[in-house]
Amino acid sequence: MANNAPKGRKRLDLKSSAKMMGRILKIMFKGHPVYFCLTIPAIIVSMAAQSIGSLFIGEVLINNFIDPSIKAGLGPSEIRGTIFGIELALWQAILIMGAIYALGIFCVWAYRRMSCVLGQSAQMKIRNNLFEKMESLPLKYFDTRVHGDIMSVYTNDVDTLRELTSRVLPMVVQMVFSMIISFISMASTGAWQLLLVVMGFFVIILISIAIVTSNSSKYFVAQQRVLGQTFGYIEEMISGQKVIKVFNHEKEAEAQFDKLNNELCVNATKSMQFSSILGPVTNNLGNLMYVAIASVGALVMTLEAEAGNPVLQVGTIVSFLTLGKAFVMPLGQLAMQINMVIMAMAGAQRIFNIIDETPESDEGYVSLVYAKEDGNGNPVESESRTGRWAWKHPHKAGGVTYTWLAGKITMDKVDFGYVPEKIVLHDVTLYAKPGQKVAFVGPTGAGKTTITNLLNRFYDIEDGKIRFDDININKIKKKDLRRAMGMVLQDTNLFTTTVKENIRYGNPEATDEEVERAAKLANADSFIRMLPDGYDTVLHSAGANLSQGQRQLLSIARAACANPPVLILDEATSSIDSRTEKLVQSGMDAIMKDRTVFVIAHRLSTIQDSDVIMVLEAGHIIERGTHEQLLEQKGKYHQLYTGGKVGK
Repeated sequence: MANNAPKGRKRLDLKSSAKMMGRILKIMFKGHPVYFCLTIPAIIVSMAAQSIGSLFIGEVLINNFIDPSIKAGLGPSEIRGTIFGIELALWQAILIMGAIYALGIFCVWAYRRMSCVLGQSAQMKIRNNLFEKMESLPLKYFDTRVHGDIMSVYTNDVDTLRELTSRVLPMVVQMVFSMIISFISMASTGAWQLLLVVMGFFVIILISIAIVTSNSSKYFVAQQRVLGQTFGYIEEMISGQKVIKVFNHEKEAEAQFDKLNNELCVNATKSMQFSSILGPVTNNLGNLMYVAIASVGALVMTLEAEAGNPVLQVGTIVSFLTLGKAFVMPLGQLAMQINMVIMAMAGAQRIFNIIDETPESDEGYVSLVYAKEDGNGNPVESESRTGRWAWKHPHKAGGVTYTWLAGKITMDKVDFGYVPEKIVLHDVTLYAKPGQKVAFVGPTGAGKTTITNLLNRFYDIEDGKIRFDDININKIKKKDLRRAMGMVLQDTNLFTTTVKENIRYGNPEATDEEVERAAKLANADSFIRMLPDGYDTVLHSAGANLSQGQRQLLSIARAACANPPVLILDEATSSIDSRTEKLVQSGMDAIMKDRTVFVIAHRLSTIQDSDVIMVLEAGHIIERGTHEQLLEQKGKYHQLYTGGKVGK
């Protein structure tokens, strides 16, 4: 199987990352527009409260209240000052500062709550979009991808994106506004010497971060890629445990897993090594800046005092010590979050690759409707369930015609290849009248299952025509075409729900009586009633508590419940032992009665009563006829039936 994960350690393209971020923000906005619009103002207010508080302590309390009062020899109760030209007592100023901090605390609480809601709702929406798109994708998409890798998109990549939307993005916005507001606050003091010190360290920290993140980003992207491959490999190993043990392949499986796990470990280790040094680097540079601000501030105050022009005050230096750190320290936190953003963008790339996949096209316009007979025996559309179906065929010139659903299938000179350059079916022509039983036999790879896939339009043909009741199947809506066909596959697929619901899967409108009737028809009723809760028994792990034959009987019952006019049996009895096969054969005969049936079987004894048997080899129909006619020809069928050589 091919892997859809990107190959190599590719850095994310800035333009595509920005586009993906825009899509993520759009999803968040659509989920909760009010919260989305209120979150950023709440962050701005909380950061402004923090910066204003720092500025308030230095510029207002120290410079306007405490310093003048100390020089005047006033006691604590006598300290007064001015704010915006208004004279206030010290306790009133402290109360104002407390109110500013309280507002900031409230805004922090509000935006974090709203961020959690936005992140979780975005995660839910993205998973819904993923699943909705998955259900619309053609079968060939899943035939060419590792299922475990797709599962890792739902789990790991979506969870990484949730971390981005609920925690990282709000933090990034918070840090950015913290820097902007801190810079404005510092600039408003007029202490340009201290501002130059801060900006110098800002540039140094920025360069350090750029060097580290340029090396770490490629490893974060590679980590997400290898993680998907590891998930895919684990899924394959779990589903193939029996094969692994039968062929003593444990050591080889472990070696391959160790290789993937080691690659994952190397990428994760290197990405963490680079990202983990960001904190110490920025913290230590911030401490050096702290010392530089205090030193330069003291030097400037000394020089200004000697020159007899004291401008810089102690309170301003105190404010700069706090505001300077509030300006440069977010750089380190931002850099650490950037790595998380890069990892989330790598996951988002895989998510949107699936969401942007081209869905299964359906240009059909002929639909299947409930119908009843008019006075002349012609079909008339009915809104209520009648048990009979008709094709509703609208015409471009106007008007609608109805044709009874009968089950006539024709293939006319059909060519097909899974890839255009390799044709696997050549000039296939066949006719199946309503109620006929048509069997396909031939060696593995001859094209038997491929024909049934084409009848359902799981794949589209390269050339030729396939008609259902004389209507080109390209004109029939795919869901209606598939509703008219029942299919029992060699590999059973049971779901985690009750036995009753598993049988009803092909016909959600079926009553409990119809479900039981279908089970009896497939001779499954007796063993179902022996289960702990009968038809209400919940199956787990694809019916692991049932035998393979019982699972197959439920698949046959499901097809009987759907009650389609065309039935496809692809090795339907291959997993049933000879005794059970005899038991089910009578039920199969009842199911096939009055239906057009296509049977693929390696046990030729099960198809001897077919109306026509098609012998395929290398994508060609080389023989056709009844069982007796083909034996008389002494050809390939005779060889398959008798185990001898082809007659001359």
